[in-house]
Amino acid sequence: MDKEKAGALVLAAGVLWGIIGVFSRSLSAAGIDAIQITALRSTVAAAGLFFFLFLRQRQKLRVVWKDLWMFLGTGLCSIALFNIFYFMTMQRADLSVAAVLLYTGPFFVMVLSALLFGERLTGMKIAALFLALFGCVCTTGLINGGSLSPLSILTGVASGFCYGLYSIFGKFALKKYDSMTVTFYTFLVAGIGLLPFARYGTVAAVAAEYPSVIGTVLLLGLVSTLAPFLLYTRGLSAMESGKASVLAFAEPLTATVVGVFYFHEPMTLMSVLGVVLIFLALVLLHAPMPASGRALAAAETRKIR
Repeated sequence: MDKEKAGALVLAAGVLWGIIGVFSRSLSAAGIDAIQITALRSTVAAAGLFFFLFLRQRQKLRVVWKDLWMFLGTGLCSIALFNIFYFMTMQRADLSVAAVLLYTGPFFVMVLSALLFGERLTGMKIAALFLALFGCVCTTGLINGGSLSPLSILTGVASGFCYGLYSIFGKFALKKYDSMTVTFYTFLVAGIGLLPFARYGTVAAVAAEYPSVIGTVLLLGLVSTLAPFLLYTRGLSAMESGKASVLAFAEPLTATVVGVFYFHEPMTLMSVLGVVLIFLALVLLHAPMPASGRALAAAETRKIR
């Protein structure tokens, strides 16, 4: 797979993640809390992918037990924990603040990718990252100011760190396993890890009162969870972790558009500026490297070899 196609897959994943509010708000209104929503997402995604692989590509369900640490990393350290820290931040701070702190993830990805995988911290990557982060700040309204407690900052940054760990652990796992295998075991481990907090009895009672909840959960698990993670993991297998993590900024951009046109949320001048900056960051990061840049990269690769 070429890098352009890989980037398109990551962008598509960001868009599908960005529409999650359509489903999560509906479930929240029915009385299902955030941790239950996360557990349901993980369980439905794992079940859907299991049946597909069992019927079509059973060999992709096989893993070596000694590699379990990779899926503990993607499932527990990333998916489960980042959601828990994210929800803790939302309880103590504005949603906009929680979102911006969550998107500190690419900072950690770029630094860890440079240390672990030898990925180059180019000026273009750094510029695109700062543009995207500032765009996210503008879009959420955080630029208007506000005070944060130390605990809010701690849990918010922790959510960003755990969010970014998916790209790191995923990169290790993709060296040995197919993207579908990685995605399945990620959600299986996350679902099992969140089981003590899910309170499925409450979920069943809500579903009995509001049958439409079942369809919403399936859409959430398959359309805004399984599909984007498959796309992101597949794209990650053919591109650098740091670049993929910034391309995923398509998520807050999409969420902003959904908020305006679906939920009729107000669109301020700062929101428009934020969307433009995020889009510009994506264009910069996904632009073809000039011939001189490709030659320099090739020369550096030869030196390493």
